[in-house]
Amino acid sequence: MPPVLRTRRLLLTPYTPGHEDGFVALFEDARVSRWMGDGPARRGGLLVGHAEIKRTDQVDGHEIIYALAPEVWGGGLGTEPAEALVAYGFEALGLTEVHATVDARNEASPRLLGRLGFAHVRDVEEDDGGLTRVLTCRNPARGAARGRQ
Repeated sequence: MPPVLRTRRLLLTPYTPGHEDGFVALFEDARVSRWMGDGPARRGGLLVGHAEIKRTDQVDGHEIIYALAPEVWGGGLGTEPAEALVAYGFEALGLTEVHATVDARNEASPRLLGRLGFAHVRDVEEDDGGLTRVLTCRNPARGAARGRQ
């Protein structure tokens, strides 16, 4: 079962059927879904986003995925789930690196991820002609040692 992660202002919980209405509403909002290709983020009991870390073939490793409801954009909340997921990947999963993929038109996420130590490593051209940026954060505690990704 996915972990429960807590940040200063957010509670990241595993997805349950009770989250369905808020989850669907989040991804029906075109301002959010345009950047997305299971796990809700809550603030004060309200669903404000989605966050997860999972192994994906696109990056051949573990990728963090997060999205926030537009009502909470600009308040610094995006950093919290991303930071919590990276820490979980490094500390609990023992990963040597964590990845993120970002639509090339999305300018905010690469800036946020850069502040967390992510660096752009390559671009992937999608079937529809779109461009996805792959960013990677290496675990400083693990140095150059190779481990699970």
